Amino acid sequence: MPTCPRASALSNLGEAFSLPISALQHWLFCPRQCALIHVERLWAENQLTAEGRVLHAQADGGTAERRGGVRVLRTVQLGSERLGLHGVADVVEIHGTRILPVEYKRGRPKPHRADEVQLCAQGMCLEDMTGQAIAEGALFYGETRRRMAVPFDDGLRSLTSSIAAEARAALASGRLPPPVHDPRRCRACSLFDLCRPERMQAPPAVRRWLERAIASDAIPGGPE
Repeated sequence: MPTCPRASALSNLGEAFSLPISALQHWLFCPRQCALIHVERLWAENQLTAEGRVLHAQADGGTAERRGGVRVLRTVQLGSERLGLHGVADVVEIHGTRILPVEYKRGRPKPHRADEVQLCAQGMCLEDMTGQAIAEGALFYGETRRRMAVPFDDGLRSLTSSIAAEARAALASGRLPPPVHDPRRCRACSLFDLCRPERMQAPPAVRRWLERAIASDAIPGGPE
């Protein structure tokens, strides 16, 4: 089976799992996609993922440099035992004493907060690594060619911590979440052919029958 070139295997941190930071973005987009990548180790590429990979390669390439008094670090390894997360920041800028993580995305700002959660997780890991408070980060979108400032406020930090705990617990179980067929979202997913949500998801009438049967412990031929 093909494997994701950017996905890391779940590794042990003491008795807990350390989860790739990228898994938080995958989890918020689709828990089943997240498990296929980070548990089943499956990957497939489409135009969107290829464009994203090229953009990341451009951002990650090269060495540390200075631009107008700003030190620019690339492909920065991150980790937090407290959060149970590890990963890589595309770019970390040092503005004097201020640290600014920058994440590169191929598309445009999204209606959900998956990109913000991923970036905030990077910032929180950097805080644990440096002991320095980090107030915000930035998302650079390839379609708009602009940066979007992301304040790491209490609401985003709380959401990031809860998503990290939820995803880690679910993936540590090794169970594959059931498919939820959302045509618009599924069309954009490179794992659509591996997931097959429209075939795997039972029709509403079948789901209702299964729910009633399970509730009454009356599935024909079931275990006794």
